[in-house]
Amino acid sequence: MDIDKQSLSLGVMEKITSLAKRRGFIFQGSEIYGGYQGFWDYGPLGVELKNNIKREWWKSMVYGREDVVGLDAAIIMNPEVWEKSGHLKAFTDPMVECKVCNKRIRADNDEAVSEHEKTHKGEKNIWTEAKTFNLMTEVLLGTTEPKEKSYLRGEITQGVFVNFKNVTDSTRVKIPFGIAQIGKAFRNEITPGNLTFRSREFEQMELEYFVRPQDKESKETFEYWKTERIKWYQSLGMSKEKLRFKDHEPEKRAHYAKYATDIEYEAPFGWSEFEGIHHRGDYDLGNHGLKYRDDLTNEEFTPWVIETSGGVDRAALFFLIDAYKEDDKRVYLKLDPKIAPYKVAVFPLLANKPELTEKAREVYKSLKKSFVVTWDDRGNIGKRYFAQDEIGTPWCVTVDFETLNDASVTVRDRDTGKQERVAIDKLTEYFQNKLDK
Repeated sequence: MDIDKQSLSLGVMEKITSLAKRRGFIFQGSEIYGGYQGFWDYGPLGVELKNNIKREWWKSMVYGREDVVGLDAAIIMNPEVWEKSGHLKAFTDPMVECKVCNKRIRADNDEAVSEHEKTHKGEKNIWTEAKTFNLMTEVLLGTTEPKEKSYLRGEITQGVFVNFKNVTDSTRVKIPFGIAQIGKAFRNEITPGNLTFRSREFEQMELEYFVRPQDKESKETFEYWKTERIKWYQSLGMSKEKLRFKDHEPEKRAHYAKYATDIEYEAPFGWSEFEGIHHRGDYDLGNHGLKYRDDLTNEEFTPWVIETSGGVDRAALFFLIDAYKEDDKRVYLKLDPKIAPYKVAVFPLLANKPELTEKAREVYKSLKKSFVVTWDDRGNIGKRYFAQDEIGTPWCVTVDFETLNDASVTVRDRDTGKQERVAIDKLTEYFQNKLDK
């Protein structure tokens, strides 16, 4: 990336960060006490955006399929889980420490290393040798000393694997099938950064899809899920030209992985991974000593698993970045209506006219039964449109004097700015048809 383009991109990132805080999407965790690096709070709009992303994922992955069931496993599990999974030994990142100021940075983060070196101009050989740093976050449990050491989960995957037998015993699922889960995970990241992209607390949405231990079938399933997952992001409006696959080179794959690829987004800070599709083989179920028995053939085997693992926080960030638009007159978020925090904003043309306010309140309460709707009567109509555009509200409904005569309202489209009259008794159907497209 050339210098001018890089500066422009970083400028966009600054604007996104400012908008996220100003409009109530994302706040620094514990901000009133100076913040806490790697932890973020989601405001009124941010929590709606995240919930909508998770809801659409669940609808697509679980409700829309006959071969997938859901799960919600505990965040803290028996420490033996992490011993068997290999996390206590292998869940590491390379770390270097600055000999001048003792700051620790991921050794493979070339950008962070370069930026830090600029703070010590003229200094030579400022880094220690790279060391491995375990990312698991320890917790202490119990009411008496010594307390039992356990861990906050570093990934949500293992909760699926340790419940594999419970799921197969309690449901009618048959190979091939999947178990889906959304949940929080924790990693003691060395260098959090780029807003919510690299955090110490984050949410994942994952599918573990189990197949017979056959090369052909598993490869086909791997390719199928690659296609399905990138199509899903595109279906919610993410720009096709800003998405790509990046296959892991054999020498860089996890030792258990037969195939591995990432879905990357071209963010202002460069191409960045936010979902991985992995062929994990039988590593996990094998380590936990779990098998599958075919009811028809009585055959017993350890299934192979194809995993799709997406970051909710990273997806939310990239949807915000991708949706951010500017023109000569306004800033707006072109969010797909399905994931937009508010679907509709309702307001009276003039806030100081009781007859308009009363009618607008009636419309607001009626729509609120079916959609997430916001009320706005601040400032003039232009300022209200500007504010709703900036937070990504797809449609604005204005109650004006004509409404009092013919029971219709003005509906304005966020993306085009076009307005049309719609009868009040047709509004719910009108917006539902828009959302169903």
